[in-house]
Amino acid sequence: MDTWKNIRDRESGKSRPQSFANRIKSNRISHLQLSNHKELISPHKGAINSLQIDLTEGRYLLSSASDASVAVFDVQRPSECNAIWYPIDTGLFVTGSYDHYVNVWDTNTTQVVVNFKMPGKVYKTAMSTLSTSHMLIAVGTEDVQVRLCDIASGAFAHTLSGHRDGVMTVEWSASSEWVLITGGCDGAIRFWDIRRAGCFQVLNQSRTQLGRRPPILKRSSITKESSTKVRAAQKKFVNGSGSGQLPIGRLSSRGPMKQKLHPGMISTQDRATAHYGAVTGLKVTEDGMYLLSAGSDSRLRLWDIESGCDTLVNFETVRLQTSKPIQFATTQDSAVVFVPCMRVVKAFDMWSGNAHTILRGHYESVNACWFNLHDQELYTGGNDRQILVWSPARLIADEMGEGDPDDQDNWSN
Repeated sequence: MDTWKNIRDRESGKSRPQSFANRIKSNRISHLQLSNHKELISPHKGAINSLQIDLTEGRYLLSSASDASVAVFDVQRPSECNAIWYPIDTGLFVTGSYDHYVNVWDTNTTQVVVNFKMPGKVYKTAMSTLSTSHMLIAVGTEDVQVRLCDIASGAFAHTLSGHRDGVMTVEWSASSEWVLITGGCDGAIRFWDIRRAGCFQVLNQSRTQLGRRPPILKRSSITKESSTKVRAAQKKFVNGSGSGQLPIGRLSSRGPMKQKLHPGMISTQDRATAHYGAVTGLKVTEDGMYLLSAGSDSRLRLWDIESGCDTLVNFETVRLQTSKPIQFATTQDSAVVFVPCMRVVKAFDMWSGNAHTILRGHYESVNACWFNLHDQELYTGGNDRQILVWSPARLIADEMGEGDPDDQDNWSN
């Protein structure tokens, strides 16, 4: 068996510990199927729109639905208990609703401790998992402005203006606590440094970079080096080491490729679009270097954040929802992305765009996915009001329990 071969290689020193762990995880992910030993009984009476596992223990699943209900599940002991987690601990969670309110809840008392009134329906809320300097909730609504809500003060910090239609999705950077990414119904994806006025980058679908991407394993050393350089540049910028330092994603005007733009051209650049239609989903890779986006044009695009270019990864044809945001999920190394495609969930290879797994189980459109990094399980929720659990086909513990086949005799079975 592959599992025993991997164990022997690990014991003999032929494979490194991290390599061994990655092989086991990849094997489990490639064999996901509808779980026959774990079930989450949904109390919701409406479509499930959002799922998230807490980022501290990896144990509690938060779900929210269109009937204005929120539920918390213990995925290690699946049972009903009567949206996004506060990144630091499980004591708080945040909900946004079409009733125009963003509420901050105390998990223990299930009471609202802070609320914020928005000018329209709330499409998406997000908090930075890296933040040590602020407690801001980024909120996208049907209004053109993105609002930042401060939990500490209970007031709006400020607004971000630039979109020309409602903002359907918001996502914080995975490499800087100050960088926010927003996707609007105007088809634009904008990057913001929340410490400054105006966005510093607008993605343009006509800007592309040619060439085949290297496999992720060959990329790992490059990724670490690049991430170090990016963080070093950000640190210099934060410390104010000169006006020449720019935040992530902003291009230097001193470079040979950059020319002084006519004012009319600046306006044209500002109106660039990433999709032909509303941007319905955003997901930053774990290393913070790439951004996956989905639009109502039923296209998936992978962007290089540093250059702002479309990488031209050709994702297989998909059918995506057009009237509401969708929630992606990625594995820890971002090699696989799970995308809700109407009634099914497709698992794509992030760097080739090939769909190698299709998960079928929902009776209506799927809205949200969340991948549990601890157990390599996937949770999905949809308009059928169900939360489905997708687990590896055979648990490693079960496989190991059979023992090494070379040590078994004819009576072992």
